[in-house]
Amino acid sequence: MVGSEFKNGDKLLRVLVVTLIFSVMNGTMFNVALPAIGEEFNLIPSQVSWIMTSYMVLYAIGSIVFGKLADKYRLKDLLTYGLIVFALGSLIGLLATEYWMIIAGRILQAAGASVLPATAMIIPIRYFSPEKRGRALGTSAIGLALGSAMGPVVAGLITSIGNWRLLFVISLLPLLTLPFFRKYLDHSKGTAGKIDFIGGGLLAAAVAFFLLAITQSSGLLFAAGIVLLVLFIIRIRTTDNPFIQPRLFRNKNYSIGLFIAFITTAMSFSLTFMSPQFLTALNHLSPSSIGFVLFPAAIASAIMGRRGGKLADERGNFTLVSIAALLIFSCFVLLSTFIGVSPYVIALILIAGNVGQTFMQIAMSNTISRTLPKEETGVGMGLLSMINFISGAIAMSLIGKLLDKGSSSFHLNPIVTNSTAYVYSNIFVVLSIVIVVAIVIYRLQFGTAKAVARANQ
Repeated sequence: MVGSEFKNGDKLLRVLVVTLIFSVMNGTMFNVALPAIGEEFNLIPSQVSWIMTSYMVLYAIGSIVFGKLADKYRLKDLLTYGLIVFALGSLIGLLATEYWMIIAGRILQAAGASVLPATAMIIPIRYFSPEKRGRALGTSAIGLALGSAMGPVVAGLITSIGNWRLLFVISLLPLLTLPFFRKYLDHSKGTAGKIDFIGGGLLAAAVAFFLLAITQSSGLLFAAGIVLLVLFIIRIRTTDNPFIQPRLFRNKNYSIGLFIAFITTAMSFSLTFMSPQFLTALNHLSPSSIGFVLFPAAIASAIMGRRGGKLADERGNFTLVSIAALLIFSCFVLLSTFIGVSPYVIALILIAGNVGQTFMQIAMSNTISRTLPKEETGVGMGLLSMINFISGAIAMSLIGKLLDKGSSSFHLNPIVTNSTAYVYSNIFVVLSIVIVVAIVIYRLQFGTAKAVARANQ
């Protein structure tokens, strides 16, 4: 990478942060608008859920597909396609007069927006040297945190004073960043060979069936996903140019890194999913009040993200992972003990958890990126994005089923006294144990001097 391209890295990061803000908002805003959409089109709950499910499935598939394509084609061309398709989907949603038009719009939105996870991973890797990569990943995390914070608030304001269709206007804004991406991204192509579209199709179908099995609680769909996954494995082991090289999974550092990321991402989604649930059930807060309770934690994550990345560059990823695990563990233990108390106290506790999540995301992305050869960074980081998405879906589904069972008659934390909070407290106790297991695995694989040298080979 020549010096001028390194110089464009900071400019690209600023454009990326703005794009990520609106992209993440697009993923969170419509949760707030679902009741209004369902009422206007007289939809049953299962129909309403497809507005989010269709987006989730296509987004997960697109993250790995664009990651693979980025190893062969110019990133600026992929972004051009992605942002235009994203805008087209937003326009269809804005003009929607029928339910199917909303679904079509959300599918196109996901097909286009799914270029961004790969972009957010690839720009720090290609445009920053390894010793500055943590700061770059921390900067991109600012966009994720701000988008998460602003999405529900903006959606609440728009749906209360206007029509939900105006949410699609906000989703058109990322298109304005396209000229800047095309200006600052280089013209170089990847070195990957012919794309195995059959293998890619098998993987995409397997992911789709797995996610649908999770959201629909269907054993039949899960079995179909298993069959497709087996066919995908056979395909990559027998074709000359597989969609994913089998040697990628034989890379022990990469595979264990993916496993740890799966665990830590599940922890993050668990906290994100449960927070509105217990604030509603135990604190009896309205949606707008919940948004204000969650807002400080998201802002703190945005403020601390760049500092976390800088810390990873200066002190190493293990230092940042350790701090992240301590913050997340403290958050889970405190919530298991004091859940149901004043929302102001909960807001303070959530700051520790959200900042810990951001630090963990930065550290894991940085760690995994260092295990990949240059020619496989796109598909490798795209696979990480897909794994994160599947992990979150599984975590939310499992916790949702636990909460559906209602109150618990026992409590793992002897200090908690509110019987209506037992089920939430117990879940947080289990999550606190799981995060300890994750940090131990990370320490064994990446935490020692020999492990660090091995990961950077």
